[in-house]
Amino acid sequence: MKYFPLVVLLLASNLIWSQKDKNQNSVPANQRDEAFRDSINNLKKSLKQKKPEEEVKLTIKDYRIIPQEGDSTFVDTTLTIAKEYKYNVLRKDDFELMPFANVGQPYNRLGRNFESSSVMPGYGAQAKQFMYIKAEDFKYYHVPTPLTELFFKTTFEQGQYLDALLTFNTSPRLNFSVAYSGFRSLGKYAYEQAESGRFRTGFNYRTKNNRYWVRGHLAVQDLESEENGGLLNKAEQFESGEEDFIDRSRIDLVYTNADSRLLGRRYVLNHQFNLVKPKRDSLVTKKTLLALSHKFQYESKFFQFVQAAANASLGDAFLTSIDDKSKLQLTKNNLSIDFSNPGWGNLSAGFGFYNYNYFFNSILVQPEQTITNRIEGNEMLLEASYDNSLGPIHLKGELKYQLSGDIAGNLLNASIDYDLNDNNKIFFRIHGSSRMPNFNFLLYQSDYENFNWQNTTIFDKQRVQSATAGINSKWLGDISVKYSNIDNYTYFDSNATTEQIEAGQQDAFVKPFQETATINYLRAKWQKEIKWRKWALNNTVLYQNVNQNNQVLNLPEILTRNTLYYSSDVFKKAMYIQTGVTFKYFSAYNMDAYNPLIGDFYIQDSEELGAYPLIDFFINAKVRQTRIYLKAEHLNTLWQKEYNYYAAPNYPYRDFVIRFGLVWNFFS
Repeated sequence: MKYFPLVVLLLASNLIWSQKDKNQNSVPANQRDEAFRDSINNLKKSLKQKKPEEEVKLTIKDYRIIPQEGDSTFVDTTLTIAKEYKYNVLRKDDFELMPFANVGQPYNRLGRNFESSSVMPGYGAQAKQFMYIKAEDFKYYHVPTPLTELFFKTTFEQGQYLDALLTFNTSPRLNFSVAYSGFRSLGKYAYEQAESGRFRTGFNYRTKNNRYWVRGHLAVQDLESEENGGLLNKAEQFESGEEDFIDRSRIDLVYTNADSRLLGRRYVLNHQFNLVKPKRDSLVTKKTLLALSHKFQYESKFFQFVQAAANASLGDAFLTSIDDKSKLQLTKNNLSIDFSNPGWGNLSAGFGFYNYNYFFNSILVQPEQTITNRIEGNEMLLEASYDNSLGPIHLKGELKYQLSGDIAGNLLNASIDYDLNDNNKIFFRIHGSSRMPNFNFLLYQSDYENFNWQNTTIFDKQRVQSATAGINSKWLGDISVKYSNIDNYTYFDSNATTEQIEAGQQDAFVKPFQETATINYLRAKWQKEIKWRKWALNNTVLYQNVNQNNQVLNLPEILTRNTLYYSSDVFKKAMYIQTGVTFKYFSAYNMDAYNPLIGDFYIQDSEELGAYPLIDFFINAKVRQTRIYLKAEHLNTLWQKEYNYYAAPNYPYRDFVIRFGLVWNFFS
């Protein structure tokens, strides 16, 4: 939160700047490629036009977004149903996720993707990291005039969510950006308050002769939430529908004195020097390129669980108060030689050097074993990638091979896309990878006696092989089928007895396990929008089937989302609206349970949850560059008599609520 005044100051100055010529930078609705006349004069000077008398026309496509990987895109100010799906605190489509009752709490997974671009183990506390902005999520910019984006949305009781971005070019070759996301939400239930602050800033620069470019960013993130352990008496106080407990703050909870916190700090520097001097038009026309690249990344993560007094639901404790802390420091250096040619495509080869240090404060000595406080070491990998387009065929490949070290693994990705015609494309992809399980599976220490383990010499590397095939068709929709084999699948489970579960102590016996048998996982996904005049029906259906000896990977068989909506210009085309209803449903299954002490989910087979609808009604509008959102969430609870909607065992999904917000772009 300490960066908030700085962001407010920068945004305020930019807003004043953008409002000076309000009449000049007004943009008619639904015209994405209209010139921004208020910036023409400044642009002429910066670009040193040879003919200053000629009018320079800017379009929305001149405001470019540069991701970490892949081709650049441009700022999109349209209002679409895809934007509706992404209008949440994750700013991603959450179709395969089930959120908890409050903002900033975990999401349960309704679908799984075991493919990963990393060969290093993850940190752990995965349930706490859905809002954590990863390095690959950070975006750079190139804009002819300063650009501001404001994202606002109401939360649940005494709070709001704000995501603000300011980016500007000081010259055609140098761009800076600064962003801050912050929220606070008290929540409908007691002891579930959540808040966070995420500060990011970045830059990218290219020399005048295009021979050298550099970009980097800093991200500081702090996510905090109260932990209540779930409902203490769900049958009488939630599922019964008693009027006294419609006010959810009256419901009793497992504990009322715990907090968790996830901190992260990341520095990234990525630069490239061209050994072959590029020609003047090399940014427009592809030429032969030979370059040296280097990428540096340092990231530290810190997870803490604090409890004023130990609770019996988590078992016996060494101390009367709990203060568990773990930390990971990871440094990456990637060196490569990059070659590109119009005929040969883009080829990169080099080495990756990784240094890791995952640790706790002290060594734990027990009668049966001594648990160390640290996992540290170095890894070296051979890395290569290939990307080329040959007419309608697009080839892509990636290889990472471990040369030395103990915990990293190998990775192979390969894909081929074929454009049948303008309306149809088919694709095929294969993936193979191996790596050690997340660090909190390998080593953990806690003030609670049952949450201390070391599996560094016991667990093997988890291996994933998958094949995906599909078609993107204007007429059939987007269809994909993926088949995966998972070996040494690692998971958390509770070995509590039936009596202990009935006593509410299932959380106290959660430990990591590794499945020795192969798991076969099949998923088929279909997406298609059907339009008729101003009406549209958007459909997404996911089918999943898991073949396994033991029930260790639990997912719903059917997951569907269907949106019927109406779109039209109104008020003499001064406003564009979309309004409709979204229906979401997933079949009943053994939904994973949540353990706040480790910040992760664990499997359970004592109850099936799901098989209930989620119905939302929305009205969205666009006025110039502003998109306005209004939604009535979980509308069916107004007439539904069954209180059986859970996001995880003992953790209900949210009740009916109306929320609103906006996304506003300023082109100064």
